Amino acid sequence: MGIAADITDDWHASLAALAWQVDAGVDEVIGDAPVNRYDLAAEAPKAAASRSPAQPMAEPVAGTDPVAVAKALAAQAATLEDLLGALQAYDHCELKRGARNTVFADGNPEARVLILGEAPGREEDLEGRPFVGRAGQLLDRMFAAIGMSRTSPDPRMALYITNVMPWRPPANRDPEPAEIAMMQPFVERHIALVDPDVIVVMGNTPLMALTGAKGILRARGNWTQALGKPLLPMTHPAYLLRNPAAKREAWADLLALRGRLRG
Repeated sequence: MGIAADITDDWHASLAALAWQVDAGVDEVIGDAPVNRYDLAAEAPKAAASRSPAQPMAEPVAGTDPVAVAKALAAQAATLEDLLGALQAYDHCELKRGARNTVFADGNPEARVLILGEAPGREEDLEGRPFVGRAGQLLDRMFAAIGMSRTSPDPRMALYITNVMPWRPPANRDPEPAEIAMMQPFVERHIALVDPDVIVVMGNTPLMALTGAKGILRARGNWTQALGKPLLPMTHPAYLLRNPAAKREAWADLLALRGRLRG
């Protein structure tokens, strides 16, 4: 292999380790040698203070039912723009406090297929769009293999992509049941406004939100119904990145989806 190959391998290994730490929520570098923080220049803290203050989030009124508020806001949305405004006005979910962006949707709202994911990750939180990180890149390649794309202007070949949670959970943890319950009225209204022919849920969170079932590995590939629509459960692309052997099953699910759309 030679020295050059060893260096390349070390570089890729180091990059992968760094990416893993970032995804895990590491946001500070700690050196090998101790640092006396009291020796730092007194002017240093001013850099942090120069940042624009975050917009304060209104405190929910005590005794208010967060799910009831979500249902009322979602029901009033007559358009996708209205629904985005309703989400941005909803202040009962703690995840909103730590998020950089409300990650609403991407793709063609006229698409026959709506993909429902779990929650934004780091890249999605930064960009404000769903499925733009490594898992999103894999999703794009998967659906491109059956001729479908989020950028297609043709509704027959287009995708519309959204998530159950519009805000990133800390350290990419799974959304809690109470958080899912708050977002469910928004998700259901979102689907009603887009009115797709088929819903594809990717992962446990959207499966539970729309069907009440758990266990995506058991459910994947088995067609069911939700909100009056055919629903196909699939494993999340992030799972496929961790378990490449499962890509064969995902390919079978994609072929089943293509067959359903052609039928």
